[in-house]
Amino acid sequence: MKTKPRIAILGAGIMGSSLALFLARKGADVTLFDKATDPFSAASRWNEGKIHLGYIYAADPSLRTAEHVMPGGLKFRPLVEELLETSIEPVVTPHNDIYLCHRNSVVKPDAMESYMQQVTQRLHTHPDMAHYLANSLNGQLKRLSENKLAELSGSNDIIAGFSVPEYSVETTWIADHFVEAIHAEKRIKLQMKTKIEAVASPKGSSAGPWDIHTSVGVFSSYDYVINALWQGRMAIDQTVGLQSSVVWSNRFRQSLFVRTSEPVHTPCAIIATGPFGDIKNYNGRDFYLSWYPDGLRVDSSDISPPELDSLNMPSHDFLSNAIFDHLQAYLPWAERIRERAERISVEGGWVFAAGSGQLSDPSSSLHKRSDYGIFRKGSYISVDTGKYSTAPLLAKSLADTLIPN
Repeated sequence: MKTKPRIAILGAGIMGSSLALFLARKGADVTLFDKATDPFSAASRWNEGKIHLGYIYAADPSLRTAEHVMPGGLKFRPLVEELLETSIEPVVTPHNDIYLCHRNSVVKPDAMESYMQQVTQRLHTHPDMAHYLANSLNGQLKRLSENKLAELSGSNDIIAGFSVPEYSVETTWIADHFVEAIHAEKRIKLQMKTKIEAVASPKGSSAGPWDIHTSVGVFSSYDYVINALWQGRMAIDQTVGLQSSVVWSNRFRQSLFVRTSEPVHTPCAIIATGPFGDIKNYNGRDFYLSWYPDGLRVDSSDISPPELDSLNMPSHDFLSNAIFDHLQAYLPWAERIRERAERISVEGGWVFAAGSGQLSDPSSSLHKRSDYGIFRKGSYISVDTGKYSTAPLLAKSLADTLIPN
């Protein structure tokens, strides 16, 4: 019988954790490394949980980004339910997202509507459509009437709106259940509180075996190393001679996670397309709120972005007030969330994207996400996850490649 490989996975977010579970259940011995105390401690826990079908990428009229993210979004639910061995239906948002077109959007309303119609057509003919979070055939794309738009916004800067059959999941619940699944898997060894410094092959071969050099020592020897980090992924890639051919952006973003004292009935709304914000209503009492310029702490193209302790962070109250103030200027009903808030947490994480420029610039390559995926040098593999929603399918594909049966 062929021995299953010994595998090191760097980064315990949704990509690394999904891959670790898929591989361990195929019989591989997996060591999961992360500098945090527990898996799912950063961006994979603290994000809005949008399970993308491509609607947000109207600034890529080629539809390449939509076509790239749609399969992962459609398969997210069945793959995550397989990994967690439980239904995620209780934490799926119940209504269509509302996209609101800002006067300064990089995509104008008619072009946005045309793009969304094309995405919807592709969605309704996709073979995996029935696997999405909700039955999107029952939630058609719809442009909002002027009266409905005025009811939702009340700002002259919001010039169009669309009800879109796209949904989200409550990421903190998903994170907690992933952590439970990882701790329950005997073939996964957790190596937390460990910062990765380099990967090297003692034999000088791209086929391995590989040693992992870390802040707490050297770990030997692995048949495969999968780099699923977001912060500093490319710096580790360089230690094995794997160079990036794209321009990139390392961003650290903060948002608000709010718990209200009583239910607040609001839509899930995103102001598009550009450096704006959004409100996610998960269940009437738990909310995500962001305003991009307020929450952006770092935007760096350095190979190794700065450490968090070197950043000048605003106070909790300052950032909370700034985000609420900006959202309320466009979405007055956000005040109801603010008034009933019993807990407001400021949380964030690093986000990596192949691209550069400002979101206010229509030519910025950050408006496209069609370049993510798997890059390798022998048995060293580096993964650009792309989006939270695309990670499980990417992990499943890679696990099936490494261990075909």
